[in-house]
Amino acid sequence: MTGARLTRTEPWAEAALAAVLDRVAVTRAGVGDRFPLFADPGTGRWTTTGRGSWAGGFWAGLLWLRARHTGAEPDRAAAVACTARLAPWAEADTATRGLILWYGTALAGDDPAAAALRDRAAGECLAAFDPGLGLVPWGSALGGPRLLARSDAVPGMVPLLAAAGPAGVAAAAAHLHRHLDLCLGREALRHAWEFEPEAGWRPCAEPPPGWSRGRAWLLLALAEALHRSGTPKWRPERLTAAVERLLPGGPLVPPADEARPEGPADTSAAAITAVALLALGRLPGPHAQAYTRRGEAVLRRLAAAHLTGRGGGRPAGMLLDGCYDAARSTATRHELVWGDFFLALGLAALTGLVDLTEAYGPS
Repeated sequence: MTGARLTRTEPWAEAALAAVLDRVAVTRAGVGDRFPLFADPGTGRWTTTGRGSWAGGFWAGLLWLRARHTGAEPDRAAAVACTARLAPWAEADTATRGLILWYGTALAGDDPAAAALRDRAAGECLAAFDPGLGLVPWGSALGGPRLLARSDAVPGMVPLLAAAGPAGVAAAAAHLHRHLDLCLGREALRHAWEFEPEAGWRPCAEPPPGWSRGRAWLLLALAEALHRSGTPKWRPERLTAAVERLLPGGPLVPPADEARPEGPADTSAAAITAVALLALGRLPGPHAQAYTRRGEAVLRRLAAAHLTGRGGGRPAGMLLDGCYDAARSTATRHELVWGDFFLALGLAALTGLVDLTEAYGPS
């Protein structure tokens, strides 16, 4: 069975995408050369960072999506300039380089500077691969212990490593499977593990097993891998089984912590999941249509129930009800830049602005 084709004539998706990308223009005017992280749900005012932290690539990705949408040279120039500001992360000691430097460059089309940055980052990540641990460690650039394995260290890192040639493909497969070994144990999901030289891997208490964004990140990484799993080293049968385990069966917009259904929701986890499902739906298989339908349903719910419209005293095009960190009560009902990005990417796929095989197909 061939993969499901995405719908290209969805007026609601066109309208939602236009709103989100109009919001990108407003944000760009407000933040200047800084990177937006999360925005107050009442005012739309962004908390920003100077270097982008782990989420900087999603802002660059949003700018590239806007440039595609408008075709305007000033929008393209803004995307080029923002991507250039990601360059210092290529050598940073962090596995979130996958999120930063894959998603910050994957939608840049034929831009040579973005391609060069991606190639450079791929080489640096391959050099950081630890054969003894079987992965690229979480790293020290964001603080805390260096020898961690985390579910948010896998998405983006899979295609980024794979862009480094045959050795990179082998490292990408190993990185993914080691994280599956740890995060998808026999019991509950565990989204972070620390390696201790004397004791080996031990699970960390945070993020909790019910972290919905962790489940979404792993599903996204599996979609990335299955788009390039034509060789035995990827063990596609295992990847498919992992997808089945991670598939969402609850509400379209999950709670931030699945163990606390009464707590805040996380629309960013829903948006990540929707893109993963749409990408999985592009692959041959008996469940392709079901994946696509579920992904479309999630995006429709986000657009109808969580995206701000015109009027009401706050900007239009904000994806609200994202939860950055429920345990620390940080930005628990806010607009999150990565939530905006994955919502826009999913809508761009539905409307034909982006072909997901471009973002997830073999390098």
